[in-house]
Amino acid sequence: MSAITARKSFVQQTDNLNSTSSSTTNSIAASPEDTPRQSPSSTSLSSLGSNNDLELKAVNGKLLDTYGNEFHLPDFTIKEIRDAIPAHCFKRSAAKGLGYVARDLASLAATFYLFHTYVTPENISSTSGRAALWAVYTFVQGLFGTGLWVLAHECGHQSFSPSKTLNDTVGWFCHSALLVPYFSWKISHGKHHKATGHIERDMVFVPKTRDQYASRVGYYAHELTELMEETPIVTAITMIGQQLVGWPLYILANVTGHNYHERQSEGRGKGKRNGFGGGVNHFDPSSPLYEAKDSKLILLSDLGLGITVTALFLIGSNFGWANLAVWYLIPYLWVNHWLVAITFLQHTDPTLPHYEAQSWNFARGAAATIDREFGFIGRHLLHGIIETHVLHHFVSTIPFYNADEATEAIKPIMGQHYRSNVEGGSMGFLKSMWKSARMCQWIESCEGAEGENKGVLFYRNRNGLGVPPQKLSPPAELKATKSDL
Repeated sequence: MSAITARKSFVQQTDNLNSTSSSTTNSIAASPEDTPRQSPSSTSLSSLGSNNDLELKAVNGKLLDTYGNEFHLPDFTIKEIRDAIPAHCFKRSAAKGLGYVARDLASLAATFYLFHTYVTPENISSTSGRAALWAVYTFVQGLFGTGLWVLAHECGHQSFSPSKTLNDTVGWFCHSALLVPYFSWKISHGKHHKATGHIERDMVFVPKTRDQYASRVGYYAHELTELMEETPIVTAITMIGQQLVGWPLYILANVTGHNYHERQSEGRGKGKRNGFGGGVNHFDPSSPLYEAKDSKLILLSDLGLGITVTALFLIGSNFGWANLAVWYLIPYLWVNHWLVAITFLQHTDPTLPHYEAQSWNFARGAAATIDREFGFIGRHLLHGIIETHVLHHFVSTIPFYNADEATEAIKPIMGQHYRSNVEGGSMGFLKSMWKSARMCQWIESCEGAEGENKGVLFYRNRNGLGVPPQKLSPPAELKATKSDL
């Protein structure tokens, strides 16, 4: 989208956009209790509200997403979502779940056997040729490993089978093999689902507010409108860093999670903060991410990691560290890359809102997600985790093999409020990473928003893309300081 210099001209240009585009459907889920009844199948954003609603919006101010599309709160309830889903979609099959685990483990084992047996100096004399083939190996194993990660994710949500014991056993083994602390992740991930889109309680990819972003780059919030755009090379470096070390930083230091640990109910968060040495991580039973009752599960997660690290050490000692790097460590980085990319794009998009406490509720947060498309890889190797995420946030216990049907069932209920961006398929997914990185730098309230609307925050940026950030006055204390000089 081309840069704009004035809000008025931009909104005029976007008034005629088709709000029913399959790539950017813009609105959110509302509270089952707080929202008046409206037609869920309306095809015009302007028809979503009654006269009273329109009067309230006029008082509270217009909400615009980053593209400049007007945003309205929807009307459906969680009960309507659940009732629309066929009963058989909720059924979980242990046999089917174990079959998918067996398939992914067999794929990993067969790939290793084929490359270890045939990609050798005896069969391929060219060193560069062997290196290229082993690079392909790391990529393919990364995809199969990500698929196994997703199945353990199913276990964490109890959508793998009807048996909690089987779910947690399979999840612990699969995640431990991928150096993921299963129970520690399961607990914090569950809190993410309970507070999606809440800027003070969400657990992953919580965007920076305008003040936080300004502080990070060394400016006051009111000065952001005067800054030059971020150079593409800086954006690229940031993205590469995120994809390489984003996952380890998350589990080691809670990077991208909320930083309001002082509010932890048991007092565990006093003096603790995100970052290395801050006491917030996924390995320490005393971390404010957990309660005292979780301690044994955190230690069990650590035990799983200890067993895997020991096995990897023995493999490296006996077969060589270079072999270990190719066989496991580089595929592990690929798994991390896909995990971070998927999660980032599920929760970061120019159409997505975030909420302050006074404006958040579960339904609004659950709908503040987006489905994307990654073709054969996404739907088959990665078990549809990219394509059916909106449904997953409403009902996380539906198994992935029923999620497509359930997604289609809830679309008529959500109407305009269902979001997806499937344009371009797999390449469109990858391009969205760049678009979101350039357009989604911080979140702020919309100009003129009051009341509940003031707590609905959208992405803005300094790159001249989409709706420009508000022009703010300097804070009073800064004015006072300047007047004294």
